[in-house]
Amino acid sequence: MIRRVCVFCGSSTGADPEYARAADALARELVGRDVALVFGGGGVGLMGVIADAVLAAGGTAIGVIPQHLVDREIAHRGLTELRVVNSMHERKAVMAELSDAFVALPGGFGTVEEFCEVVTWTQLGLHRKRCGLLNVRRFYDPLLALFDRAVADGFIKPSNRELVVSHETPAALLDTLARPLENIEPKWIRSPEQT
Repeated sequence: MIRRVCVFCGSSTGADPEYARAADALARELVGRDVALVFGGGGVGLMGVIADAVLAAGGTAIGVIPQHLVDREIAHRGLTELRVVNSMHERKAVMAELSDAFVALPGGFGTVEEFCEVVTWTQLGLHRKRCGLLNVRRFYDPLLALFDRAVADGFIKPSNRELVVSHETPAALLDTLARPLENIEPKWIRSPEQT
């Protein structure tokens, strides 16, 4: 059962207004399902859009932000809960601990890095939480193509490629994330008795 979803997204709204509309639609879908938002705690960009939309719809928005960003006045000041941590590493660990699943909206380096890290944690068995891309205007097609190339070239097992799901609508994505994970194939790590 999904009670909280971590959403990784840009600290910018991007060049296309459709990105902000998608953040708003995802917020309304979360609130409609009584699912809390966990996010990076910023009041800017798509982070601000999704948090504002969740709060406006009567939902719960939990932000996790490092002190150095609070000092730069980037923190959202109207959240249900704002957790201030010491570092970016701690931020990611706390967001992962609080969340039952992960979604990436369009964003830049930080968004992609955060998303890929939680997928890796699923692959390694550090948690069993689903990871999905909200593929607004096919934003993530190049990343999905890279994952497919990594499978073809022997860097990702085909079953582990399925750890990343992608949909163009929030409802379809959340429906998929609510399903239990199938068996995860172990990474290419040999036990001592296999060497």
